[in-house]
Amino acid sequence: FRFAPLSPFSGISGSVNSDATRCSDLIRVPSLVDGCDYKHWLVLMNAPNGYPNRNDIVRSFVKTLAMALGSEEEAKKSMYSVSTKYYYAFGCRIHQPFTYKIRSLPDVKWVLPDSFIVDGESGYGGEPFVDGEVVAYDEKYHADWLRDHTDEDAEIRLVTKKPRRKRNKKLRSSSVTNMNSCKES
Repeated sequence: FRFAPLSPFSGISGSVNSDATRCSDLIRVPSLVDGCDYKHWLVLMNAPNGYPNRNDIVRSFVKTLAMALGSEEEAKKSMYSVSTKYYYAFGCRIHQPFTYKIRSLPDVKWVLPDSFIVDGESGYGGEPFVDGEVVAYDEKYHADWLRDHTDEDAEIRLVTKKPRRKRNKKLRSSSVTNMNSCKES
């Protein structure tokens, strides 16, 4: 019976033979997120340099996926959506082992399981990518994103809240004024 620290930074000890160390006995959760089948993936990219047009951004997405799949043709067949306005991402249908390869590619931020959206129209978010071409842009493709990221209270807070440095300067100047008014009385 040996004891070993569970973490090199903790003083807590645990048995090497304890349940915490036997990963094979853990119950596997089929899906952590509703609508995820682990066949559809959302690849979030870093913002491009400069101001490339939409078609250039989509071409860069295709080239990125082609590095993992081996050809641009396969990449185009695999892609089902792109996002080029509010965030930079594309959706693709691939087997999970390819996600590890994609994660290591340049300009890839994250590769996440994509979840199915049921909101009037069935499908995944973003601008549809059909037969190797992105469809004409329409705001409806980002309606969910806009709804989730629009907070009127946040806009009011941003407008009315002054930077800390200006607040502190104002506080200092008002306290000096108060001290001077106290001396005059």
